[in-house]
Amino acid sequence: MTLNIRIIAPDKTVWDASAEEIILPSSTGQLGILKGHIPLLTAIDIGVMRVRLEKEWLPIILLGGFAEVKDNNITILVNGAEKVSEIDIKIAQENLEKATQNLAEAESNKDKIEATQNLRKARARVQAANVLSN
Repeated sequence: MTLNIRIIAPDKTVWDASAEEIILPSSTGQLGILKGHIPLLTAIDIGVMRVRLEKEWLPIILLGGFAEVKDNNITILVNGAEKVSEIDIKIAQENLEKATQNLAEAESNKDKIEATQNLRKARARVQAANVLSN
């Protein structure tokens, strides 16, 4: 028996497949889910979800949302998601540097919040690309 995982963004279904295990970026830290997990509803943070398919780990970037675990079915509703295959590591590194600089230069509270969100997204992209290259 495996986990049935669906990742749904507002504009598309990002993932709909089975896996052995996942690690979610929850709002309280990393959350590992195996088959037979108790029912759970949790907030998802911006970060990298790792999906284990047999012996391989596949990273997927999640941009916040919620996850429900019930009867070996995991439904993840997200604001956005990106597959690592769509990321150029060089561009991701450049965007991380720009996001860091933008946060340092932000003056208003609104600009600081927006810059922080952009920095977290940029970090997740670089982290996911590094996981895939290792």
